[in-house]
Amino acid sequence: MTMSNSQNPILTVSALNGAVREIIEGNFPLLRVEGELSNFSSPGSGHWYFSLKDARAQVRCAMFRQRNTYTRIQPHNGMQVQVLAQPSLYEGRGEFQLIVEQLLDAGEGDLQARFAALKDKLAAEGLFAPELKRRLPRWPQRVAVVTSANGAALHDIRVTLARRWPMLAVMVYPVLVQGDQAAAQICTALGRIASRQREDVVILARGGGSAEDLWCFNEENVARAIRACTVPVVTGIGHEIDFTIADFAGDLRAATPTAAAAAISPDRAEWLPQVQAQRRQLEQSMQRTLRDATQRLDYLRLRLRHPGERVRDAERRLRLVRGALRQAMQRQQTVWGERLQVLQARRLRQDPRQRLQGLNEMLKTRRTALIQAIDKKLASAEAQQQRQVAALHLLDPLAVLQRGFAVLRDGSGEIIYGSESVAVHAQISATLARGTLVCEIVDKSD
Repeated sequence: MTMSNSQNPILTVSALNGAVREIIEGNFPLLRVEGELSNFSSPGSGHWYFSLKDARAQVRCAMFRQRNTYTRIQPHNGMQVQVLAQPSLYEGRGEFQLIVEQLLDAGEGDLQARFAALKDKLAAEGLFAPELKRRLPRWPQRVAVVTSANGAALHDIRVTLARRWPMLAVMVYPVLVQGDQAAAQICTALGRIASRQREDVVILARGGGSAEDLWCFNEENVARAIRACTVPVVTGIGHEIDFTIADFAGDLRAATPTAAAAAISPDRAEWLPQVQAQRRQLEQSMQRTLRDATQRLDYLRLRLRHPGERVRDAERRLRLVRGALRQAMQRQQTVWGERLQVLQARRLRQDPRQRLQGLNEMLKTRRTALIQAIDKKLASAEAQQQRQVAALHLLDPLAVLQRGFAVLRDGSGEIIYGSESVAVHAQISATLARGTLVCEIVDKSD
């Protein structure tokens, strides 16, 4: 059975191989493959070519110079390795191959698996989210460097900062950068930096090394300490090809410690021309200000009076003020003197002894007046009594009897006022001034 050319277009070998390569590369991500290295070759171009094989199959591999330059191991036939590679097709020969991005010893491959698992976990938590990244200060004044006190990384950072921005103060927090205690020391240093709040930015750095050497920067507690630090953290760990969990957790990843120092510091060579231009502008402005000030000084010099005249004017004003002050003080003294006299008089009036003396005088006066009133009252009462006694004496029947009169009473003792009340031969009694007479009525007339 035959088919028309429209249904089955004729392809060249190059087009076929190119289409197959695109299909392979478009459907396969980066893969991690482990196997035994064989047929290794390194021609003058600097590229590496080798095969990976196991007990039943093998695959061709190519690792180009720009990638293998940063590989820390020296490959040789028979070694067990892991590669991070992109499946592809070499179009020239139609051979399936792997384009190797990273070549690791098989032991390092286990670390890489742990690295990938932790990276996926923290990424799922959002620890690497771009919105969490903090902006670096444009003009930092103090930088905290967390690294080994004896490592080349600290030297490179100091040299770079001294060249780029020498006025930047460098505070070193020495820590171990490999080994079992390194991660804990790094976390402690970041915690101290966050609590002190004295530095503007942090550089977490160390030089290159194997995957095992750099593993402390892949610990989970280090990543969380970086995100918990309140100061922006820049990482500069290993070489350009080295990526650690700390790089993903940090606010900025630099390829090397030197690059980290360059990332946080302004470039003096870049800013110096601008500073010089601003200096020239400032000098010109100062010159204009100086000219204006000189003109104003000349104007003020013309208005300037002789100091002697100013002194004499000041002396005249001083004399006037002194006279006015003296008069004011005299007036004030007079006012206060009068007020003092008033207060003294008031004090004397309110003195208990003065009040007691006044009360004694008043008591004597009132006592004298009371005695006089009593004497007067007694004299008046005696006079009235004498008058009453005289009146009583005039009314006293005995006094009448003294003048020769008598009081007649009948037999019942009643006073006889008329002759009609007694009968002849009746006995009556006559009371005299001295004694009583018993009489018999012998006759009577009306």
